[in-house]
Amino acid sequence: MENLTAKQKIVARVIQKDIAVTKFPFKETGALRGLPQGEVLRTIRQLLEKGFIRKFAAILRHQKAGYKKNALVVWSVPAKQIQETGNLFASFPFISHCYERKPAFENKYNIFTMLHSNDKKISSFINEMATAAGMNDYLILESVQEYKKASPEYFK
Repeated sequence: MENLTAKQKIVARVIQKDIAVTKFPFKETGALRGLPQGEVLRTIRQLLEKGFIRKFAAILRHQKAGYKKNALVVWSVPAKQIQETGNLFASFPFISHCYERKPAFENKYNIFTMLHSNDKKISSFINEMATAAGMNDYLILESVQEYKKASPEYFK
């Protein structure tokens, strides 16, 4: 595998930390390091394409965001329906994360969804999802405590 360039290392350092919640976060972040927004975004794409970055995702601190109830719901979805069901689940406004897990948990639960609610019972959301997808094989893991969330840092 090839080594990272100096610019790629700069961008890697930037994106492993919290990114500002603004209209153009990469414009501001890049400007602090002398890189235009387009160059930051191109470099991120290169890092993804070359396999240096496995995923690029937001971490929701649900309690700070005002959510009182949260649950991870894992679903057993037939292989032929994974894409369609994943897209359906991701379209619900109370879902912050929806992804396929490989290998499947317990060799059957292959779609993971994270639900958030301010006041409505989590069970009503799950029923809505199960009905819409025609799915009835799932596990519910309700959040009882939020722990500190931190991403690993590879570049200091």
